[in-house]
Amino acid sequence: MRQIDLQDKVIVVTGGGTGLGRAMTEAFVSYGAKVAICGRRQQVLEEAAAAIGPAVRPYVCDIREWESVERFLGQVVSDFGQLDAVVNNAAGNFLAASETLSPKGFRAVVDIVLMGTFHMSRWAGAYWIEQKRPGHILNIVTTYTDTGCAFVLPSAAAKAGVQALTLSLAYEWAPYGIRVNAIAPGPFPTEGAWSRLMPGSDFEEMYKKRLPTGRYGRHEELGALAAFLLSDLAPYLTGAVIPIDGAERLQGAMFNYLAQTADRETLKQAFALLRSASRSQ
Repeated sequence: MRQIDLQDKVIVVTGGGTGLGRAMTEAFVSYGAKVAICGRRQQVLEEAAAAIGPAVRPYVCDIREWESVERFLGQVVSDFGQLDAVVNNAAGNFLAASETLSPKGFRAVVDIVLMGTFHMSRWAGAYWIEQKRPGHILNIVTTYTDTGCAFVLPSAAAKAGVQALTLSLAYEWAPYGIRVNAIAPGPFPTEGAWSRLMPGSDFEEMYKKRLPTGRYGRHEELGALAAFLLSDLAPYLTGAVIPIDGAERLQGAMFNYLAQTADRETLKQAFALLRSASRSQ
């Protein structure tokens, strides 16, 4: 059997300093890649790069802004001499009853998830086409992009847009040798996003019992899938949206059941407490 080999590949990971982005970065490095991670918090990025090793370089970039993305990716090409893949992982999410959602809150998630993915993909695609080089875009969506999901309206809408972007670009850019795929993770515990979506340990344990596998995803499982997709083992795989969720999606969208099992006002209070705790971190 051939092994996954990312030797000599330069990969960009947005939101690569924490959570699933960091897990994928660690996997890519273990398979031989050089990785540029970006985000808005320099200290977090530098700490992640130092912990993972010299194959990782940190860059501050606000993917919501086109000019920031232009500077960042231009610097990556200058520093590494090439760019082979972009992983659009950075995201924002929070629980809220949609009737209480502010336009600013909705826009905050859409700007990161959808506009950030567009900015990164647009720059990278144009670069590869101009340079006559193959490339790969890997987007991180969710298991509820096809169904929608209660209480995470901004995320559901933005990630559905990213899924449409994935399929559209996969077809349009296939003649240039550019592959565009997406992974749809189910529940994978992380320090950041997880704390904004799980009201407490009791809820976390209750939700785990609902899962067909009886467990949450492990970071190395997602990292291995991402590495395989970026490797030369998958040259004909493009336009795919691959779930990795232990069949969780088959029981319905992640938070829909809350609408039927909990008092609405109690939910609103719990969501407000989560957002307050997140802002104080």
